[in-house]
This record gives sequence, C-alpha cells and structure tokens, in this order.
Amino acid sequence: MTDPQAIQPSALDQLPDRDPEETAEWQASLDAVAKAAGPHRAAYLMRRTLERAEGNGIALPKLLETDYVNTIPTAAEPSAPGDPEMERRITAWNRWNAAAMVTRGSKHGVGGHIATFASAAWLYETGFNHFFKGKEADGSGDQLYIQGHASPGIYARAFLDGRLSEQHLDHFRQEAGGDGLPSYPHPRRLPWLWEFPTVSMGLGPLSAIYQARFNRYLTNRGIKDVSASHVWAFLGDGEMDEPESTAALALASREGLDNLTFVINCNLQRLDGPVRANFKIVQELEAQFRGAGWNVIKSLWGSAWDELFQLDTTGALVRRLREVPDAQVQTYQTRGAAYIREDFFGKDPALAELAKLLSDDKILECFHLSRGGHEARKVFAAYKAAVEFKGAPTVILAQTVKGHTLGEGFASKNANHQMKKLSVDEFKTMRDLLELPITDARFVDGVVPYGHPGADSPEVRYLQERRAALGGPAPARRTHALAPLPAPADKVFASFDKGSGSQNVATTMAFVRLVKDLVRDKETGRRWVPIVPDEARTFGMESLFPSLGIYSPKGQTYEPVDRDQLMYYKEAKNGQILNEGITEAGSMADFIAASTAYSTHGEAMIPFYIFYSMFGWQRTADQMWQLGDQLGRGFLVGATAGRTTLTGEGLQHADGHSPVIAATNPAALSYDPAFAYEIAAIVKDGLRRMYGEAAPGEDPNVFYYLTVYNEPMPQPAKPSAPGVDQGILKGLYRFNTAESAGVQVAAANAPRIQLLASGTAIHWTLKAQKLLAEEWGVAADVWSATSWTELRRDALDADAALLRGEERLPYVRRALQGAEGPVLAVSDYMRQVPDQIAQWVEQDWSSLGADGFGLSDTREAARRHFGVDAESIVVAALAQLARRGEVKAASVKEARERYGL
Repeated sequence: MTDPQAIQPSALDQLPDRDPEETAEWQASLDAVAKAAGPHRAAYLMRRTLERAEGNGIALPKLLETDYVNTIPTAAEPSAPGDPEMERRITAWNRWNAAAMVTRGSKHGVGGHIATFASAAWLYETGFNHFFKGKEADGSGDQLYIQGHASPGIYARAFLDGRLSEQHLDHFRQEAGGDGLPSYPHPRRLPWLWEFPTVSMGLGPLSAIYQARFNRYLTNRGIKDVSASHVWAFLGDGEMDEPESTAALALASREGLDNLTFVINCNLQRLDGPVRANFKIVQELEAQFRGAGWNVIKSLWGSAWDELFQLDTTGALVRRLREVPDAQVQTYQTRGAAYIREDFFGKDPALAELAKLLSDDKILECFHLSRGGHEARKVFAAYKAAVEFKGAPTVILAQTVKGHTLGEGFASKNANHQMKKLSVDEFKTMRDLLELPITDARFVDGVVPYGHPGADSPEVRYLQERRAALGGPAPARRTHALAPLPAPADKVFASFDKGSGSQNVATTMAFVRLVKDLVRDKETGRRWVPIVPDEARTFGMESLFPSLGIYSPKGQTYEPVDRDQLMYYKEAKNGQILNEGITEAGSMADFIAASTAYSTHGEAMIPFYIFYSMFGWQRTADQMWQLGDQLGRGFLVGATAGRTTLTGEGLQHADGHSPVIAATNPAALSYDPAFAYEIAAIVKDGLRRMYGEAAPGEDPNVFYYLTVYNEPMPQPAKPSAPGVDQGILKGLYRFNTAESAGVQVAAANAPRIQLLASGTAIHWTLKAQKLLAEEWGVAADVWSATSWTELRRDALDADAALLRGEERLPYVRRALQGAEGPVLAVSDYMRQVPDQIAQWVEQDWSSLGADGFGLSDTREAARRHFGVDAESIVVAALAQLARRGEVKAASVKEARERYGL
C-alpha cells in the first residue's frame, strides 16, 4: 500500500523541476539509507545536510527542533577563566544561606521558596563571576531580570558580599520593622538592590525584550550610547506558559536584539507538578524560539553523560532521550539504578547492551545529578556563545533539577515548590555534600546557623575582585543625582488659558497640541517618548510622523505610499515615536522602560502613552502595578474616554470604570480633566513634580493618568477667580455660580444646588444649570472635579492625621464649606467614581453615573439611557431638593414627563 504521506501535495509541486531524473536519484538514495540503516540514520543525514546548506547560505527553512542533547559539544567548550574551586565554595555558601534564610523565616509563618534557587544556583553564579556587568561598566552595565522565586539566593550572595547583614536575612518577608527584605525583586521596597520587579510571572520576559529594544532606541537617537549593555532575563520553564512570556519574541528577532539573552531554568516543574508531563518542554520551547528567529542554545546534560554519548554508536540513547516524557525524567530522578536500567535502557536492545557497561553509581550520577545547568563549565560555554552571537537574541535552555543539593526529600518532588524548610538532619546532610565548615555545635536549639567564611576570607575577596573587574556589585539599582530638567516656557501652557473661542476642540486634540509644543522645546523636547499602539491617526497624532519620525532600527527601506503628502508615514533609525502596532502590553513595556531610564541609564525620559482608555487599565493593569513597583514616571493618557463618548464602537469600547481601577494603584495620580486649560495645568505640574523640583514631602516616583475625550466641545477660558490652579491639581474648584454664568433665576431666594462634574460630563451639567434656572427657578453652581481620586486620597490623609492628633480638614470639605444646598455629582463613569468622596462632603449627597454595560447608539441616546444627560441631571436635582422640601414634589413628576424620561 502506498504511504498516504507520500502523496500529500507539497508547495514544491508548484515549482519547476529542471532535472526530474536527478531529483529521483536523491530520493532513491534516501530510500536506500532508510532501508539499509534505518529511518533514524536517514533523518540524521537529512539534518546534517540541512545544517550544511544553512552554513553555506542556501535559503532553506530552519530546523525547529534538534536532538535532546547539548548544543555545544564537549570538545567545543571553552575553558572558563578564574578559580573553579573558589567559585564552587562561594556557590556552596550561597546555597546554604538561601536555604537557611527561608527555613528560619518559616518559624514565623512567612514562607519562602527554596527549591528554585537550588536548581538555578550555577546559572546565577556563573553570570555574577564572569558576565554580568555592574553599573560602573561601559554604558549603564547590564540589566538583570531575576526570577522571582530565586530571590533568596541573590540575598545570600549580597550577604556574602557584605551588602546585607544577618539581621536583614532574618527579616526576609518581614518588612514592617524597616530592615526587612521583600519576598521577590521589588525596587520600591529595596531600591538600592532591585531594578526590575519580576513577579507577576510573564511580565519579566516581556519587559526584558522591550528594555533591550529601548536600549537600542537610546543609542540610535543619540541620547546615550548603551550598546555595551546586555539584558539578561532569568525565567522558569513553567513561567513560559504565561502569554506575556512569548508575546514579543518576534519583535526581538525582527529587530536583531543580540543585546538580549533569555536563560530559562528548565527544571521541568511548575508549582503543582511537571510543566509538560507527557511531553518535553525543552523541545517545545526550542521550536517556539527557533520559529520566532532566536538563536537557541541547549545545555541539558552534565559531563557525566559524555561517556554515555561516546558509547552510543547506534543513536539509540539519543532517540530514547527524545521520546521519554518529562514526568518520567522526574521519576528517574527519584528511583534507583535497577528501575532506570529496566525502564530507560530496557526499552531498546542496543540500550540494554550499553547499560551493561555502566555501573549503578554511574547510572545514578547521570540521572540524579548531572545536568547542564548544574555545571559551571557548561553554563559558561552557553553564556559565552550567547554574548558572542550577533544578529539575533539568544535563549539558553538549561536543564536542572528542582531542589538540587537539598536532599532526596526535595529533588524533583512535585510538592517541592511549597516546601519551605529543611530539618536539622537535612541541613547536616547538605553541609556534608557542600563540604562546608559548619560544626554541629552551631545548631543551637534546633536553629540552623547562617554561614560566612569571614569578611577577609579568600572567598569574599575573590567574589569582590570578580565584581570589581565587571564594574561593581550586581544586581544593583542606581539613584542618579540628576539635575532637574528645565521647565518649558510658561507660554506653552498659558496659551490654553484663553480657551478656543467659537471653535469646538476635543480634549484629546488639546493634549496632542500641547505635546506638539512641548517636543519643540530646545532643552527637553528630545526627551519626550511618544508611545501609541497603532492608533495615532485616531488621536490626531499623524502630524507628528514627519517631524519626529517613527522609530525603526532599519530606518525606512521603502518609499511610503503617502510620501507626497505633508503628514507622510516616516520611519527613521533615530525616530522619536514608538508606534507599536496592536499591542497594549508591548506599549506598556515600552513605557516602563522609558519611564525608568532616569535610574537604569541616568537619563530622564518623558514618556507619554496614549491609548483607548477601555484597553488600558482593563487590559494591562498588572503592568501598571509593575510600573509603580519599578518607580516609573510619565504620563498615561486614556483617550476616547468615558462610557458615552464613543458609543458607535459599542460595549467593548465604552469605558465606564478605568478611574476605579486607577484609584487602586498608589503610584497613579488619576485626573479626569474637562477643559484644555486643566490639561495644561496638570501636565505642567506633573513635569515639575516628576522631572523638576518636587516639593518637600512629594514623591517624584509617580505617574499620571489623564482621561481625554474625542468629543469636540467649546473650550472655555480659564476662570480668573483665585484658587483655580490649586483646585485643578487638588481635584476640585468652582467653575462658575448661577450668577456668574448669567442664567436668570426668578426668585431672589431661589433653591440652590451644587453640581459637581468631571470630564466631558461638565458640558451636560452646564446645560442642566441653565435648564434649572430658566424652567424651574433653581440656582445651581457648577464645580469641575478634575480628580475624584486625589480628593479621596487627601481626605484619607486628613483622617490619618486626625488619628495622630493633628487638626486637618480634607480639601474637599474646605472647598465646599459654606456652599449652599445639596450636592449632586455627575460623571461619564460608574457612580462609584464620584462616590469615592461622599463621606467627606457635609452637604446632602447624591450622584449620577453610567453604570452597567455600554451600548451602540448616538451620544445623546446613550446619555439618556444611562440617565446622565442634562435633562436627567435636572430631574435628579429637583428630586434631591424635593426631599429637602425646597421644591414641590410634583415638580419632579412634571419634569420627568416634560423631558420624556
């Protein structure tokens, strides 16, 4: 019977065959090899032929998967410099102290992770000894994204180095006292050590790619030459299941980011069990990364396997290694030699013969201990190959054993991620294995001691000398004494104070116009980093294309279709705009890299990232927490904001809640400005606080979230009343009174109400002010609430001050003090947004908002649907006054009927 695979159509069928006879001869040769030597030999020859073709520059599809062996042959491994025995002792001390720290902490119930660093110790130590450049090195040194669960090992090394004390280690995960160490890498909690927060998992690899990309951006734009800096991301094989972990692999290869190396610790385990129980995670990752265009280096087996591979003259060993699933490899780790002989070697007659040449000790050494990630020589070879490879990023797939050196109770056990301590006897066994000079007498009352060879010991001197040669301690975060950036000219901001006259202008357009003026500033203009996820034209930013250019490391290799137009699509190697395509996650990673350049590279950059507000906080709020954790600075701009301003797009685009999510982030200053002059005032003050002279007690490590709208509306002039500027920044000021607005109220003692509105809702509120006066005889004052969140935070601070015995009134109470009548708050968001401040308002309170799901219709119909249009505001105001007995109850019913509500 004909093999069905043999008659499947192929893309090659579409190509002309110049010599069918020659083609047939090649195919016959392959058939002959497969018949005589077996299909495995035929496959081997084909792979070698493809490798030769690739080496000769013949364009062929690349192999996505190679055999389950080391990429670098033993004979090709370079000799590592330095003192291997000294490095072994240093690593042993760090292994011990990492385990001791977590075990001692477990007595306080704070937990911790032991097994991850135990598996990855040599992956870190080899880098610290020979590769990771410190902050005194060329450029800005290297950037290290440390796997979160490995943090005890990094603390242990800092302890050996003298940067941490025993008191620090004893306060692992106990930060309230002031000397504690955060569970995971956290710049906000330990800002002199950690640069990058890497838990939540998945955000580290994504951020590492965009950090490497931003390094190129800085160099290509002439801001700072950081071409000597290398980005290292240490990841877990289980972590690679997170979508963010692999979301930007193609970007890294497309832009040739050979300044980036992923080191994936393939201990084959995730939190509950095997990463790929019935498959092979290393092979899966290799195919994924090769397919994306990365250079892949596998470091799987230690030197004990060299003898086995030399004995494998038939290829049976390599075939068996490729077919055994990962969960079975774990089982071998915990079983004896007899089981391995039967289950691994016994499956193939050739392997059974090979096993007869091996002692039980040799089998156990290979299957229990010898992994590529556990040997400094293997790791050094992989790292050296990675940093020397040019033209593409590199991923190193290093196989390890989770819980290595911690004893049989830990190694490869499914539960070892949740195991927080070792017993005294297990520590003594570990001590003997690591050959550490720690006597039994030091175990007092069952407490495991920390170990240190002494501040002037050969080990510590060696460690410090290696770090000095590489540019200083690592990891480390530097706080640069940067001079404040000069403030842009006042006229840039003041130009918005006069309003737009009769012209209707959306606040999105007002913000873009402000940025266009700011990027022209001779002192600071080049430091702005505009970021947009393929929606620049939606936000009116296309005018920036020809003047600033869109960043591309290749420049513009084509003639754009719109080259003859004024606002043509211009890409440039030194382009300033980061237009990321449809990826909010990638854009946020850009923003994080740019917003922390003041620390990472000693260069203050001013990023603004403008996006559909619905797809910002809702989609990437985890990264916004990462931004706050990393002490980032800059402007996030939620455009086309609100639930009723973009209703033609429908439910999925209708943002009624982003300020609620933003309010949960302590580093985010959230504003919902109504007018262009408010935007100008907020941006001006944000530049001062984050990049200029912060006032005493102000934290410059914040970021701003501004919501702006796509609805063209009249932009009024800035009121001349005192306190407006303070009110804009604090979150509330009186925009007008019934009298100053010029609305006519019949009675001198007319009922009065205070209308508080934010963002675009102020326009419906102003219409309601007029209707209340002219049709119902009610005087209404209108307030612009630029930030409900900042009002709440100020009130919370005032409450805390009262508990300390300090007399202080919340700003919102002071602002509304003496304001006559009840308060009605309105926004284009769910009522929860304005209701944030309700408890601090002395007047009777009620609110209107757009709760529920969005919908597609006109703006007017949507506002009527949610009950936030001018007529709905009038009815709500009358109802509030009726409850107080200030208007007739019948007026409410009459108004509802008149307006068709």
